[in-house]
Amino acid sequence: MTVTGLVLAAGGSLRLGEAKQLLPYRGRTLLDATLSVARNCGFDQLLVALGGSAARVRAEVDLAGFDVVDNPDFSSGCGSSIRTAVPSISSEAVVLLLGDQPGVSPDDVRRIVAAPTPVAVCSYADGLGHPFLFRRAVYSRLAALHGDKAVWKLLHSGEFAVTPVPCAGAIPIDVDTRDDYARLLAGERA
Repeated sequence: MTVTGLVLAAGGSLRLGEAKQLLPYRGRTLLDATLSVARNCGFDQLLVALGGSAARVRAEVDLAGFDVVDNPDFSSGCGSSIRTAVPSISSEAVVLLLGDQPGVSPDDVRRIVAAPTPVAVCSYADGLGHPFLFRRAVYSRLAALHGDKAVWKLLHSGEFAVTPVPCAGAIPIDVDTRDDYARLLAGERA
C-alpha cells in the first residue's frame, strides 16, 4: 500500500499571535522539526499545506521533498487544508500530521499505517490524538470537510470502521498557545 504524509501547516496562529511554524525549536523551526519527522516515516508522497505566513515559511523552512499545497481558505480551519490537499494525494492512504506537533514518533505512524480499517487513530495513555490515517475509501468525505474539528467529527461519525492504535506515552504536544510552546521547549508531553 502506498501512503502519503500530509503535514497540516496552514494555520494563521491566531491564539499564539505569531507564525508558530517559524518558532525556534532545537536549532531550527518548529515546522522544520515536524517535516523531519514526516521524512523519517517512509511515506511514498509528502505534502505540506501552507496558508498563513506561507511566504515566510517558503523562505525560512526546508521544504525539500514536499509538494506544497496552497490553502487560500486557511482561516476557516484545518478542514479546508485537508479538502484542498485531497486532489493532490496520489496514494492509497493518507496520514495527517500537525505541523506544530514535532513529538510524533515515526514508529507510531508505521503502526497506524498497518491498521486494517479505513480509518486509524493513535490511542495514547491520555486519549486519542494525531496522527490519523485515512484510506482511499474515505477521500470523498475528506474532500468535503469544513471547519476546524471536522476531521474529529468524521472520525467519530460511525460512518467508517476505526482502529485505535495503542501508542506509548501521552499525546504529543501540539503548539497552540505560549504555554504549549513552553512545555514543548521544556521537553514535556501533553
